Amino acid sequence: MIVLGIDYGDKRVGIAKCDALMMIATGLDTIVRKNNSMRQLAETITKVVDEYNVEKIVLGMPKNMDGTLGERANKTIEFADILAKNTDIDIIFWDERLSSKAAHRNMHERGIKTGYNKGKVDKIAACYILQSYLDSI
Repeated sequence: MIVLGIDYGDKRVGIAKCDALMMIATGLDTIVRKNNSMRQLAETITKVVDEYNVEKIVLGMPKNMDGTLGERANKTIEFADILAKNTDIDIIFWDERLSSKAAHRNMHERGIKTGYNKGKVDKIAACYILQSYLDSI
């Protein structure tokens, strides 16, 4: 089963997918959002879902550090509703707290500057979200 991991953001959206054995998450792409709507973004992701025969989506849920849901979480839920109408496959919300921080740390350890590579941060964060889900099952 192919699972897609998404790190949803206002400016960029990181995307990762797993292998058929559901063991390893691999970064696919970062979609830069230039004034496009959630609906347009959902259509772009639907093309990825179709291309890779994705059967499930794991969408990072940006919870506050105390576990509550804030404005970012509400936007993520709104996007998930639109995406669900386009794809008709299961969407699982996954706690993404500290995934971007882990992505930054990973890049620093490899000597990659994050300031010039913000798109890579989002793609790596999507990998962390998806890999965390895969490890839990």
